[in-house]
Amino acid sequence: MNKLSFTHFTYLPMSMRVLFTMVLLVFGTGYLMAMIQVWVTHVGLDGKPFLTAKDLMIAYGGNKEGTKLESALRGPMASMLPAEKREVIFTWLHNGSKADEFTAKVDPILKEHCVMCHSPSVNPHLPDLTNHEGVMKVAAVDTGMTVPTLVRVSHIHLFSITFIFFITGFIFTHAYIQPVWVKCLAIAVPFLTILTDVGSWYLTKIWEPFAWVVIGSGALMGLSFAFMWLTSMYQLWFYTLPENVAEEEGKLPGVYR
Repeated sequence: MNKLSFTHFTYLPMSMRVLFTMVLLVFGTGYLMAMIQVWVTHVGLDGKPFLTAKDLMIAYGGNKEGTKLESALRGPMASMLPAEKREVIFTWLHNGSKADEFTAKVDPILKEHCVMCHSPSVNPHLPDLTNHEGVMKVAAVDTGMTVPTLVRVSHIHLFSITFIFFITGFIFTHAYIQPVWVKCLAIAVPFLTILTDVGSWYLTKIWEPFAWVVIGSGALMGLSFAFMWLTSMYQLWFYTLPENVAEEEGKLPGVYR
């Protein structure tokens, strides 16, 4: 009886091995870009230079001690303004966001640096910073992502990431891993962590420490992806099956049991 319960990469046609390799290269690059996007979007929301649990707490649950405008200027929009001009806006926010100070101090800064993007005529999906009324909407207490926004982002993540890990996992099924439970665990973990990750976005709005579940889920997902990606790429082109397995497999090449 064939010792393998699958067809190893060794016994696949060259064209299929090339296909798997190209898919993994694109997925690997895409995953790297996703990590950079998470960094750019969330890092610095708490005023610190590295991604922290507090950043995620603010992103999903909001910041009761600050405003949406301040969170943005300390995080993803920090590079859009010089530090001294950001401090002018922070001071205005902390002093009660008075209309007369807005006209004298804040509005000129926004017109110089922000309204080229934050204008309804340019991008209606971004906050309107062309007038005091629009700015006051983001000068309110930061409550994080709204539930409708979370729902929209959730269904995109659930469908797209499931699709990615289905393909990556399918390619990985052709790898030789012993014991088999390790292989099965690596395949199952990403799908479980997708659910815990997305679910914790909502729970973080209720109880901030759930941000640690978001971090843990993301870490486990990344480790599983890296393990499957590296193992598959290595065994596609450089790995040699153990002699006893190769001899037995050679008697019945490409056979499933």
